[in-house]
Amino acid sequence: MSKTMFKQPSQPMSEQPSQQTLQHTLQQTLQPMPQQLQNNPSHNVLPPREEMYKALVEKDPRYEGVFIAAIKTTGIFCRSICHARKPKEQNVEYFSVCTDALNHGYRPCKVCRPLEPLGHTPDWINHLLKTINEKQLYRLRDSELKAMDIEPVKLRRWFKKHHGITFQAYLRALRLNQAFGSIKRDKTVTNSAMDSGYDSLSGFGEAFKKLIGVSPSKAKQQTRVSLKRLLTPLGPMLAGTTEKGICLLEFVDRRMLETQFKRLTKRLNARFILGEHELLDSLEEQLEQYFKGTLHTFSLPLVQPGTGFQKSVWSGLEAIPYGQTRCYQQQAEYIGNPKAVRAVARANGDNCLAIIVPCHRVIGKNGSLTGYGGGLWRKKRLLEIEGIA
Repeated sequence: MSKTMFKQPSQPMSEQPSQQTLQHTLQQTLQPMPQQLQNNPSHNVLPPREEMYKALVEKDPRYEGVFIAAIKTTGIFCRSICHARKPKEQNVEYFSVCTDALNHGYRPCKVCRPLEPLGHTPDWINHLLKTINEKQLYRLRDSELKAMDIEPVKLRRWFKKHHGITFQAYLRALRLNQAFGSIKRDKTVTNSAMDSGYDSLSGFGEAFKKLIGVSPSKAKQQTRVSLKRLLTPLGPMLAGTTEKGICLLEFVDRRMLETQFKRLTKRLNARFILGEHELLDSLEEQLEQYFKGTLHTFSLPLVQPGTGFQKSVWSGLEAIPYGQTRCYQQQAEYIGNPKAVRAVARANGDNCLAIIVPCHRVIGKNGSLTGYGGGLWRKKRLLEIEGIA
């Protein structure tokens, strides 16, 4: 699975974000999913034809993953955001997944590349990121990039186009993440600054406070949450981890995401920052296996701050076996509180570890999909992956 970065602000030090700005940039990663796709229980596979055609013409990113458009006159199929010339409405048929289009004889479009995950990272950038992480090259001059046969202008443009971040701003965030971790491990502020490549303590302190939200001297009292944007077949997700365990996994277009940030900030005394972490790497690998259908149970340490009732509900979700479902009433009975059906539903919605803590396995008493923060179309796909039609 390709490694991509969470959206960060532009390069100048004066423009480094506060914690509030960092969280609000989530809203810019993808536009919110159309309301009718989030809340319409009758939406099982595809929206109405006229709605899909309008999305195709307008190159609407909110419909990414919702449908595939196959063009009868050219024999190709595209994603909703394709920039190729638009066909007449009568010359388009729609599928829910690429395999259906392939089975009907269509070829993937060379412009939008629908077989690749949205935001696919080129191999040359993946190789660069791997080198940075392995060798901790958190400072790279243009001359050093050119020595690696990488054109700095091309690299900068790719980062800005796909992630709204300059390459140097990305490296700076990695340096500050490293410094945050060093301070938490009882290194002095001076040593942490120098180890992270800063020559000036005042410059380090200013950059640290601007991005982390507190001064380096107060960082020990904060919980560092490292963030990473992960690609999945159902769209990008945002993952976060503390040193103790994964605390966040949500689709980036979920409307509740900003609320989840606020809750984690309060409950964990957390500060969020872009960065790599071995737990995020393990999560990425296990998600890839899950979507291939080869992983049924995640084996990751989790951090789930919440009330006693919420924790009992989330524990009940983890007890639902792969490939099975429960209704809200059954879930309430499982935790020994059969009258708390509505409270159970609210606690499900407060779960901030999508897929890992499988709230998608809870359905209506009549078998309907009911609500899901990531959208009903995603809930249906997740259940299909687990063998539930």
